[in-house]
Amino acid sequence: MMRTGFDVIAIGGGLHGLSAALRLARAGQRVLVLERSWVGRHASGASAAGVRTLNRDRGELDLSLESMAMWHDIEALVGDTCGFHANGQICVAESPASLAKLTAKVDALRGAGYTHEEMIGPDELKRLLPALSGHCVGASIARSDGAADPHRTLRAFRRAAEAAGVTIQEQCGVTAIERQGGDWCVVAGERRWTAAAVINAAGAWSARIAAMVGDEIPLDTKSSMMMVTERLAPFIKPVVSIMGRSLSFKQSDQGTLVIGGGLQGTPNLDRGASTARMRVLSKGAHAAVDLFPDVRDIRIVRVWAGLEAKTEDMLPIVGPSPNAPGVFHAFGFSGHGFQLVPVVGAALADLIVDGHTARPIQNLQAARLMGASMEMTLPPLSGQPPLISVKESTA
Repeated sequence: MMRTGFDVIAIGGGLHGLSAALRLARAGQRVLVLERSWVGRHASGASAAGVRTLNRDRGELDLSLESMAMWHDIEALVGDTCGFHANGQICVAESPASLAKLTAKVDALRGAGYTHEEMIGPDELKRLLPALSGHCVGASIARSDGAADPHRTLRAFRRAAEAAGVTIQEQCGVTAIERQGGDWCVVAGERRWTAAAVINAAGAWSARIAAMVGDEIPLDTKSSMMMVTERLAPFIKPVVSIMGRSLSFKQSDQGTLVIGGGLQGTPNLDRGASTARMRVLSKGAHAAVDLFPDVRDIRIVRVWAGLEAKTEDMLPIVGPSPNAPGVFHAFGFSGHGFQLVPVVGAALADLIVDGHTARPIQNLQAARLMGASMEMTLPPLSGQPPLISVKESTA
């Protein structure tokens, strides 16, 4: 018999939904994950899988640094290395002006007590990237950063979640969320499930899910494009970007080059599809050749575009709903959510099980985008007396 009563229902079978489900199941919660298509179908499966603290917005930097520590021990969490290699991430400067901007940013970080980024000159840059064009004048680097394999990561999180007791239902799009006594009833067509808590990790569709519980959160859609080339002999280990240009360049374990950087295709939420724009994608190819002239004649064998949510300030929404106690949001990662997966799952588990979290999500609350300032502490689900504190202003 299919179980219909759960402690927590996570809407969205991408990595953030799976990460939260895994943490909650290990904390003794009965967890259901509902996925409208199949696990990892959109942003998680289309990711370049960068594991990056480099050039993070200060609003999410502390959270990212904690997540990086988790990535360096990812096998202990999910029983697999996820193909993660900490070979560093480098942001290259092609001109003195770009170098000055990078230097000012790193100096500001150092002044605030952060030491994860450093500047390197042409000699160290050439040592790390022998194939790099000689016109580059320096770079910033986060040596503990790196990249993972997105599909291996998805398999690992799914296996770990299911082993912990998580139930996953694919091809199950949510059509309504209704209050039912002290619980929430999540509806998918003719099917209904109840739970005390709901996680909205529905990616590009998250604003629609949020609206079902009264949270009107402005959200746009990204359709980030990627290219993969034929296999080459290994020649680069770090992930490389360029100051002022759209490029993310890395070589996979299989020898292929994975080239992205945020160039946008055409999204269609209603069809659940993205269309690659080849003329726009060519800008990424030109940037790659400018930095690594030896790749000029290699063949591109596949391109794709994903679907993901984008907020106005490019920071994600992580935390409790301002209007619906028992509902928690984790979406709007705006193209840089892969690295945050382990820590966001942990923060959501904190909120649901303990009613609070010490993890630094204060800059990521939904209210910042909704025209009101609200702070909420929600009760744990373990039967303790409720401790709900709400402060609101329209300033």
